[in-house]
Amino acid sequence: MEKLTALIKTMRPHQWTKNLVIFAPLVFDRQLGFNNWTPLLRTIAGFLIFCLLSGTVYIINDVIDVEADRRHPTKKNRPIAAGRLSIRAAATAAIVLMVVLFPISYALSPAFALVAFTYLVLNLIYSKWLKHVTLIDVFCIAAFFVLRVGAGVTLIHVARFSPWLYVVTTLGALYIGFGKRRAELALLAEDANAHRRVLEGYTIPLLDQLITVLSGTTIVAYSLYTFSAPNLPKNHVMMLTIPFVLYGVFRYLYLIQVENCGGAPDELLLTDRPLQAAILLWGLSVLLIFYIF
Repeated sequence: MEKLTALIKTMRPHQWTKNLVIFAPLVFDRQLGFNNWTPLLRTIAGFLIFCLLSGTVYIINDVIDVEADRRHPTKKNRPIAAGRLSIRAAATAAIVLMVVLFPISYALSPAFALVAFTYLVLNLIYSKWLKHVTLIDVFCIAAFFVLRVGAGVTLIHVARFSPWLYVVTTLGALYIGFGKRRAELALLAEDANAHRRVLEGYTIPLLDQLITVLSGTTIVAYSLYTFSAPNLPKNHVMMLTIPFVLYGVFRYLYLIQVENCGGAPDELLLTDRPLQAAILLWGLSVLLIFYIF
């Protein structure tokens, strides 16, 4: 039981929030209806598969990074780094998960299985090489989110999903990714390079400039979506959701630059009440506009 608990902890179930973007095609293509449950059920299945697949990736990452994690102030407590889960047991679990997940993914949709396989391969390449390349590391993080959205598209028959949402997803993921790097650099200070080699290529001023650019372009891209997408109400009521996006972007900026948070964006999403409120109000307004009005 102790090993199973350690394995589950290694899979980071608390990071399930990252996989919520797989529901974007379902919601924004207006297929979240109660007259046809099939798209919703297929998307839920895809969400669960990606949660397990993400967990598999985290296992592989922790096996590869075990020595670096043991020197990190917080990552040293992870089960593999702390010795509570052996490398052999972790590797075996990762292999078993992959053997089980991909046939199920293919049965759900061959296109979905292809996206899932691409996601896994890119993660492996990222873990081995690309996470050490300045800028490319964060672009890979953004690609993982775009692939999740693409996975959601393969699960349903999409009629009017706007390409602007791919742009917003990419920019938003880059914004969060560079914010994460800034938080890590601020936390680790002089020891940053020893814990994460890629941080050697970053500086706080550079990251602040990148974050500033991306915060603005994310807001502009989302604003353009709210009045240019083909499946939105003709009265442009979707523009009423812009203030929630503005606050969410600014709140995250405040957290990483003033509160020195942001090293774990998924934890912020689960702990920061103002950010949660902004996301909740945005989500409710989107549902009201798409499905009520």
